[in-house]
Amino acid sequence: MPTEQLSERPEGARRLENVVIRFAGDSGDGMQLTGDRFGAQAAAIGNDVATLPNYPAEIRAPAGTVAGVSSYQLHIADHDIRTPGDQPDVLVAMNPAALKANVAELRPGGVIILDTDAFTVLGLEKAGYDVDPLTDGSLDAFQVHAVNLTGFAAAAVADHNLKRKDAARTKNMFALGLVSWMFSQPIEDTIAYLHKRFASKPDVQAANVSALRAGWIYGESTEAFANVYEVKPAPLPAGTYRHMKGNKAVAYGLVAAAHQAAMPLFLGAYPITPASEILHELSALASFDVRSFQAEDEIAAIGASFAGMLGVTVTSGPGMALKAEALGLAVIMELPLVIVNVQRGGPSTGLPTKTEQSDLLQALYGRHGEAPMPVIAVRSAADGFDAAMEAARIALAYRTPVILLSDAYIANGSEPWRVPEVEELPFIGIDLATEPNAVDAEGNPVFLPYARDPITLARPLAIPGTPGLTHRIGGLEKADLTGAVSYDPDNHDLMIRTRQSKIDNIDVPPLEVDDPSGPPGSGADVLVIGWGSTWGPIGEACREVRAQGMKVAQAHLRHIAPLPANVASVLSEYHTVLVPEMNLGQLAGHLRRETLIDTVGYNQTRGMPFRTAELASVITRVIQGIDADSDTAPDAATKPVGDVGARLAARSEAASTKSAAHTGTPTGTQHDATREAGR
Repeated sequence: MPTEQLSERPEGARRLENVVIRFAGDSGDGMQLTGDRFGAQAAAIGNDVATLPNYPAEIRAPAGTVAGVSSYQLHIADHDIRTPGDQPDVLVAMNPAALKANVAELRPGGVIILDTDAFTVLGLEKAGYDVDPLTDGSLDAFQVHAVNLTGFAAAAVADHNLKRKDAARTKNMFALGLVSWMFSQPIEDTIAYLHKRFASKPDVQAANVSALRAGWIYGESTEAFANVYEVKPAPLPAGTYRHMKGNKAVAYGLVAAAHQAAMPLFLGAYPITPASEILHELSALASFDVRSFQAEDEIAAIGASFAGMLGVTVTSGPGMALKAEALGLAVIMELPLVIVNVQRGGPSTGLPTKTEQSDLLQALYGRHGEAPMPVIAVRSAADGFDAAMEAARIALAYRTPVILLSDAYIANGSEPWRVPEVEELPFIGIDLATEPNAVDAEGNPVFLPYARDPITLARPLAIPGTPGLTHRIGGLEKADLTGAVSYDPDNHDLMIRTRQSKIDNIDVPPLEVDDPSGPPGSGADVLVIGWGSTWGPIGEACREVRAQGMKVAQAHLRHIAPLPANVASVLSEYHTVLVPEMNLGQLAGHLRRETLIDTVGYNQTRGMPFRTAELASVITRVIQGIDADSDTAPDAATKPVGDVGARLAARSEAASTKSAAHTGTPTGTQHDATREAGR
């Protein structure tokens, strides 16, 4: 444990401000369940919690191999946290492969709890060990607790009529009980969960509860675990909290939005990793006027919107590509629709269970023709609720499809979520057309389906079958006002510009800047701006940099299209704007296009979120580059950050020099070098 965080408590438990724990084992060892239950226990007693599930894409990767390792990391704290932590303080390894895959990331001096039952000759061979790490001294830098987790679990459940293989599967509950005791976590909530989950299998239920209790008792009774730790509750705002996963938060936000709009919710979607859980959640909420339809059917969602429901479809990057034509249909018909894209590593099948932010340009531009759509992004697991409600608000108010970007890190991660009171929810109203809105030349009442609200430019929405409101709908260009098919060039130009203006003028909140040193232009010289799930790592990194006495500002974009009206003015107040992204610079390019302001990019596509220490180092180097010599500050601002950026910048410079030698033209500009360095 980090000794500087410890203080002796009268009852013997040592106080920790925070701790990072990682459970790791085979895909079939129940590590995701184990980590999720520990996180739920911690959240129940008031800890702030952030999690990072990590598992292979294969349904059943080769058992006992590094490729088949599944892990679940938790960061629990007595204060506000935003990330699952950089390095584990505790590693629970259920087999040699889990140890090998994770030990390099364990903090020096950290605790390892491993299952000796799996450290056989065959187990070591499968993991790629030539020598047993328990005997070769390679673990001397850690506190190692070698425990026969499988054997003790099997003994604890011997009276529950289970087959030997099924009895061994309870080892994850034994490990959970042991670690729960070690960190003073009550296990009553998990016992209640097990009773509910295995209600139809009483023997399995009793066995898992017995193994959980046995793990707790083992920790309490053995001298090997002499130290007990405790993380006190965090000072969270008053309210009722739930341990919330990102996909579930999005699902709940969509249901709440439909309730606030007094409309049924219709989901048309098909399973795709990592968005499937939203489909599962909404399928279970039929009692809240939710209809779900599993098919390759974004078309059904568009039809539901036309029929007066809140239409929703959920997908990931590959599915977005397949939906592109249908989304263009929703744009030209101007129907409200929410498209949730839970991003994953690509291209193609790519890394289906890993995270990435590489679909931003697809969301902004990935359709044929001029087909503008609002794009907003979720920043954390709990934020999925609010972001989903905002997406629905815009879709209904402006009669437009809206893309809501999440990613695998958010979708599968979890954190405490304060359950809002119904009266706290924003009003999401939509006035459906019920009568004609104009008269013809003879004075007869008529319905003009493309007459527009003078403020929002939204067209009226009439439910099919409403008397007197019959109108034509489809993918062909519409005549202004009447909606009749039109091939008139001037009308097409008018409709294209009108649809774009509608999106450009959506009312979004201004960009807010977090800068304790002062307002923009008077405090920090460096602004770090991000979008989506980089919010947590950027925020924690800025805290670390400020704790070292340096000044840095942070801003985060929820609305990416349209951008907040003050984005350009905010960015122009800072000497350097740093944009960390889990892609090769997509937001940076978008900002350059919209504001003509250059930024410095820091980019990675490793399938994992940024680490706090990594970003803090980058921010520090950018600040020091500016402070080193104010006369050459503009050059310092364009210096690449990261080894990859340095190699690319050198390659670009060499290419420019070679080109200049052949053509006699100047080498590339600083702006070109900046963009190349960021990539």
